[in-house]
Amino acid sequence: MPDILIVYYSRGGAVAALARQIARGVEEVAGMQARLRSVPPVAPVTQTAAPGVPEDGAPYVQASDLDDCAGLILGSPTRFGNMAAPVKYFLDGLGAQWASGTLVDKPAAVFTSTATMHGGQESTLLTMLIPLLHHGMLPVGIPFTESALNTTTSGGTPYGASHVAGARDELPLSEDEKMLARALGRRVARIAARLIAT
Repeated sequence: MPDILIVYYSRGGAVAALARQIARGVEEVAGMQARLRSVPPVAPVTQTAAPGVPEDGAPYVQASDLDDCAGLILGSPTRFGNMAAPVKYFLDGLGAQWASGTLVDKPAAVFTSTATMHGGQESTLLTMLIPLLHHGMLPVGIPFTESALNTTTSGGTPYGASHVAGARDELPLSEDEKMLARALGRRVARIAARLIAT
């Protein structure tokens, strides 16, 4: 069964919660399954390494996950209007996949979480798409035909799924945020299924 790879970094749990909703959406498409993977944190002390297996949550992403996936959905918390360092570090290490065309013509989408409503969600989503375009991926967003995109008072953008978590990650996903995250997962899975069939 083809996998849609959902790779994310989550420090406070909000991005992981979005990833689980996106995975639900992927698996609502017949014949498609979600594969959740995380990226390890980075440390300013270069001799300190993260454990080989995370203590909890999704396993760390491996190169074989990228080889096998039918599509990629990438998530990160927002850091000053951009992706978090662990996600950038992961992307910077994909030179071999870029050179071999591993991700060419596969659908790609992005998602994020911020502490505040104006914390840089859209700029983060757009900057996360740039490396995926360099890999030859096909960007997928959320169309305004998804009614929750027109009514949400928290997260959710045409560029990807998002969440407003609050200053202490105290806000759970709103119903609109959940619906939009599932819609993004379904859309990537549907497009991947069509591409596989051609």
